[in-house]
Amino acid sequence: MSKSLAELNACSKEDFVAALANVFEYSPWIAEQVAAARPFVGVAQLFDAMKAAVTRAPGELRLALIKAHPDLANKTQRAAGLTAESNAEQNSAGLDRLSDAEYTAFERVNNAYRSKFGIPYIVCVRRHTKDSILRDFERRLPNDAASEVQASISEIFRIAALRLDEQVAADDRLPVHGRLSTHVLDTTSGKPAAGIVVELTELSELGASRVVARTVTNSDGRTDRPLIGGRPVPIGKYELNFAVGDYFAARGVETADPPFLDRIPLRFAVSDPEGHLHVPLLVTPWSYSTYRGS
Repeated sequence: MSKSLAELNACSKEDFVAALANVFEYSPWIAEQVAAARPFVGVAQLFDAMKAAVTRAPGELRLALIKAHPDLANKTQRAAGLTAESNAEQNSAGLDRLSDAEYTAFERVNNAYRSKFGIPYIVCVRRHTKDSILRDFERRLPNDAASEVQASISEIFRIAALRLDEQVAADDRLPVHGRLSTHVLDTTSGKPAAGIVVELTELSELGASRVVARTVTNSDGRTDRPLIGGRPVPIGKYELNFAVGDYFAARGVETADPPFLDRIPLRFAVSDPEGHLHVPLLVTPWSYSTYRGS
């Protein structure tokens, strides 16, 4: 349950620590250290204080913070029990429903990483798809130990920022959310295309692709809500599918039988989870185009 920053500023140290104990995984000492610095004028100042506590901590304490994190997609650790935060984060990336090929790939890279560095591989999974996590594993494996300790702390800060954003209500917000949106323009009529069914799918190389959003364009040719919003847009590959055949048929537009364009798939990739990516469709019964908007 989230608390307001005003409540956290005014409560006892014990309640403050209890509320923020798992912003950093199994590490309430961070909340304990910053409690005395209250009151905080904003959540950004609170987060800066928590990051500073980690940065100035002895090396062995930072290493303990890293080792407090679970391996990704580890069935044994899941059975033993993850924190509620870790469980939700791993589930958000689909790590609780891996294909056999994906599970084998995660087991291989987890073991290779631990064997080389002696610590769990840490990444902010809410910023990634399964495919991009596996690519990140491979990218980081050649690094030296010191680089990976620093990379781990950086990812822990990303995880903590998202947890703090969920747990603390304040006038300011941490810059942790991205947005993915679309709109459809019927260039035959020169008007927004209302009533087009739109489906967004997260693509996967080793497992099943999964539908992220299904919606219908409104009178402005847009969707009532972003396809992804209020959270990071995970790094990865996607497909937007537009049911344009039904749209033109419903409006009595003369087309071929069957229609030349029925469902239009647009494949694209996301690389900036906190950015705004806009993927529009400009369409006629015979042609279409798109561009990278923002």
